[in-house]
Amino acid sequence: MEQALDKQNTEREKGIYRVTVVGSIVNFLLLVFKFFAAFFGHSAAMLADAVHSLSDFVTDIIVIVFVRISAKPEDESHDYGHGKYETLATAIIGILLLFVGFGILWSGASSIYRFLQGDSLQEPGILALAAALISIVSKEVLYRYTVFKGKKLNSQAVIANAWHHRSDALSSIGTAIGIGGAILLGPHWRVLDPIAAVVVSFFIMKVSIRLLIPCVDELLEKSLPAEVEDKIQETILSFPGVSSPHHLRTRRIGSYCAIEVHVRMDGKIPLEEAHRTATEIENKLKEMFGRGTHVGIHVEPLK
Repeated sequence: MEQALDKQNTEREKGIYRVTVVGSIVNFLLLVFKFFAAFFGHSAAMLADAVHSLSDFVTDIIVIVFVRISAKPEDESHDYGHGKYETLATAIIGILLLFVGFGILWSGASSIYRFLQGDSLQEPGILALAAALISIVSKEVLYRYTVFKGKKLNSQAVIANAWHHRSDALSSIGTAIGIGGAILLGPHWRVLDPIAAVVVSFFIMKVSIRLLIPCVDELLEKSLPAEVEDKIQETILSFPGVSSPHHLRTRRIGSYCAIEVHVRMDGKIPLEEAHRTATEIENKLKEMFGRGTHVGIHVEPLK
């Protein structure tokens, strides 16, 4: 079983690496193109979008580093494994998203204020608009690919990274609207660029908060949802001769769970039979929650 578990973890780690490397390559090509388009297209909005793509590239590197750490087996200093390193990576991505969203909000609001004070905004070029449209399409495709792989691999960090791809697509939509409006409608409508950026920034910060809340819950050792714990107890009671599951304690450890419970069995049955039943319960719970799930079962005699 240990060899099968190690093989499963290795395959999962390789899958996470593959999807993250694909995202890294796309992000790198996009950020280079965006910086080029921002400079030659004279677009401050595209420059902000390029910085956003740079943050995507940085988070890809974070995922690669932390997933390698989280895949390490249990050791003397980590009895429950290293799964929470993946949770930490998700939290870092969420925090980066929050700062990027706030940065876009601040930049957009400042531009709007200057425009209202009578300052003129620079007209962007067609190259900047083309870069924004290419970014929208490529990042949405990358989001769908990454979130599909993240769910298949049961990786919070990969799913979090997928949302970062979508946030970049949303940012590019705002950028495209602003640049397109400035080009097509004239100088009086160049303020569309910072207005769209401000709107998009709220969506980005909303996504970051949605990612951070589960991470905080896990780091604070929050129990699994009540309906999940009810399912655990139902599973335990489905085994003949097992009754009164109590002292149930649950929590998440990265992509897996920890489950500890006390059960009662007939005190007159052989120890070997009690051990076999407890092992069957443990294997069933691991089938439900993943082979890396920690299960601790304490057997007590019937009162």
